[in-house]
Amino acid sequence: MAFTVSDLFILSRGIMRFRQLLPLIGALFSLYIIWGSTYFVIRIGVESWPPLMMAGVRFLSAGVLLMAFLLLRGHKLPPLRPMLNAALIGLLLLAIGNGFVTVAEHQNVPSGIAAVVVATVPLFTLCFSRLFGIPTRKLEWVGIGIGLAGIILLNSGGNLSGNPWGAVIILIGSMSWAFGSVYGSRIELPTGMMAGAIEMLAAGIVLLIASTLTGEKLTAMPDLSGFLAVGYLALFGSVIAINAYMFLIRNVSPAIATSYAYVNPVVAVLLGTSFAGETLSPVEWLALGVIVFAVVLVTLGKYLLPAKPVVTPCEVEKP
Repeated sequence: MAFTVSDLFILSRGIMRFRQLLPLIGALFSLYIIWGSTYFVIRIGVESWPPLMMAGVRFLSAGVLLMAFLLLRGHKLPPLRPMLNAALIGLLLLAIGNGFVTVAEHQNVPSGIAAVVVATVPLFTLCFSRLFGIPTRKLEWVGIGIGLAGIILLNSGGNLSGNPWGAVIILIGSMSWAFGSVYGSRIELPTGMMAGAIEMLAAGIVLLIASTLTGEKLTAMPDLSGFLAVGYLALFGSVIAINAYMFLIRNVSPAIATSYAYVNPVVAVLLGTSFAGETLSPVEWLALGVIVFAVVLVTLGKYLLPAKPVVTPCEVEKP
């Protein structure tokens, strides 16, 4: 079968289009699969690491790796104010937000359940956004109500009903991540990957200090799976996935960039039930569906219904 010039032209355009889509496909894969798998990998890691120590080593390693890469590429450290702002955001998002998830999984909260609770972050983000004058739509309020119902359902299931502190810890971490996300958009931060590097360094240092103050100690050297878990979380779950998220924020609509919020719980639950022997009760499966549906409503609500500002938006803090 002979190809005409027109056929070759169409084929070449298709190849060029595919090459243009490769970064987008890779970034979405990083958020959907890598971020979704981090809950399962955390579960593996805390079997041989104290939780705060493991989270601290993860973020400190990731921060050092990313900072070294940036400095070798000729990037300069930012001014003091943006640097301190980034450190604060690292405390809210990573040290508290992710650190508390690690602690909860160490207390035997299943990785899939942890991911489902963390999926409520967009709901809390919407509530905190209103404090800064960002409008809330009726459909988004409906999503919040449905999400709260999902949380109640989840806490009535077998895995969290016997471990209420685990649920509280993850909810506090989710609220901290949500507030940090909103507040971070209102202050001056370093540009590009430098912000992520400083955030991870700050979180790693704070978590290791907290580990020391709470008396965490290694009773034995972590096994190979423990070291591999930390390495995976540092390189893939932190450096690669976080920068993939930044790439999506710059290049696609927010609806696509934040779609990980309702994909990650599904990935985490599938991994936990398939490889970690975790089980979900029928009520917990229902709660998963309810929360994911609520997050979809909140994420897409801004594109479906208009709204008016509730207060005058705050100005971005000046250095």
